[in-house]
Amino acid sequence: MLVEIATGAFFALLYMYETEWSVPVVLQAGAAPQADFLSANIPLVEHMRCLSHLLVISLMLVASLIDVDEKTIPDAVTVPGALVGLGLAVVYPWSLLPADHWKVGNAPAVEFLTLASPGPWPEILNGLPSVLGLAVALGCWTLWCGGLMPRRWNTRRGWAVAMRVFWHRLRVEAMTYRMLATWLVGAAAIALAAWQAREAHWAGLLTALVGLAAGGGLVWIVRVVGTAALRREAMGFGDVTLMAMIGAFVGWQAALVIFFLAPFAGLVIGLLQWVMHGDHEIPYGPFLCLAALFVIVDWSTIWERVLPFFEMGWLLPAILMVCMALMGGLLFAYRLASDLVLRDR
Repeated sequence: MLVEIATGAFFALLYMYETEWSVPVVLQAGAAPQADFLSANIPLVEHMRCLSHLLVISLMLVASLIDVDEKTIPDAVTVPGALVGLGLAVVYPWSLLPADHWKVGNAPAVEFLTLASPGPWPEILNGLPSVLGLAVALGCWTLWCGGLMPRRWNTRRGWAVAMRVFWHRLRVEAMTYRMLATWLVGAAAIALAAWQAREAHWAGLLTALVGLAAGGGLVWIVRVVGTAALRREAMGFGDVTLMAMIGAFVGWQAALVIFFLAPFAGLVIGLLQWVMHGDHEIPYGPFLCLAALFVIVDWSTIWERVLPFFEMGWLLPAILMVCMALMGGLLFAYRLASDLVLRDR
C-alpha cells in the first residue's frame, strides 16, 4: 500500500513539474535546426514527454521490485517496454529528451535529442534512398533480437562441443522462432518507416534504436568482461534488457550518463549490505533505475554539464573502451587478491 501511495504522489508531482513547474529554459539564438526537428507546440511536447517518462518509470518500478524480491528481471517487463519506447519515438519524436530550445521568430521551439546531438542531424542518416541510416537501424534491431534468443556457450569441453550445443539449443527452443518472427516484423516496419516516415519521425526511431542497442550493449560488455575477470557471472542478463529498454526511451547519450551514475548508488548500498549482512550479491537493476530516474528528472541540468564530453566526437567511445579495459584489469586483480586471502585462511 505504501508503494502505491508514494508512486501516485510522485507521478502527480512529476506531471506538475514537467508541465507547470519546470524552470524556464534559455532560448538559443542563431541558426536553428531545420524546421522538421523543431516543435513550437510546447504544451503538447511537455505532455507527451511526461507520458513517456511516466511509462518508463512505471516499467522501471515493476522491474526493480521484482529484482529485489526474486533477483531477476523478467523479459515480460523489459521487452514490451522497449517496443513501447520505439513506438513512441517514431509516432512523436519530441517525447524523447530535449536537446535544446530555440527562438524561432518570436516563438519558442524545442528540439528533441537525436543520436547525433549535440551536433546537427547528418543527412546521410536519413531514410531511403539513403541506405546508411536503414543499415544502422536494422543492425541495432538485429543485435537486440539476437541477444534475446536462447543461447548457451560453454567451452569447458572444447569449442566443437560448445558450437554443437549452441546450435542445438537454438533449433529446439520455441523462443528462437518467436524472436525470428519478431525480427522479421520489426525489420519490415523499420524499412517502411525509412521509406515513408517524415525526417523527424525517422530520426526519432533511429535515435531510439541506437539507444536500445547502446544501453543494452554497455551492460552486456560489463557482463562479459566482469564474468571473464571474476570467473563467475558478474551481472544478470535481465540488467542488459532493462538498460536496453531505458535506452530506447532516453537515447544513447542519457544511457551513457546513467551507466556511469548507477555504480555510485550500487557501491554505497552494496558496502552497507556487505558490512551489515555479509551478502556479496545485490540486485543491480534498482540502481540502474535510480540513476535513470535522476537523469530523467534533471536532464536539462545534466545535459548542460556533460555537453563538453559529447562534443569530443570519436574520442568518447575510445575513452569508454579504455575504461572497460581498466575495469576488467581491476576485477581480475580483485579476484587474484581474494583467492590469495582465501588460500591463506
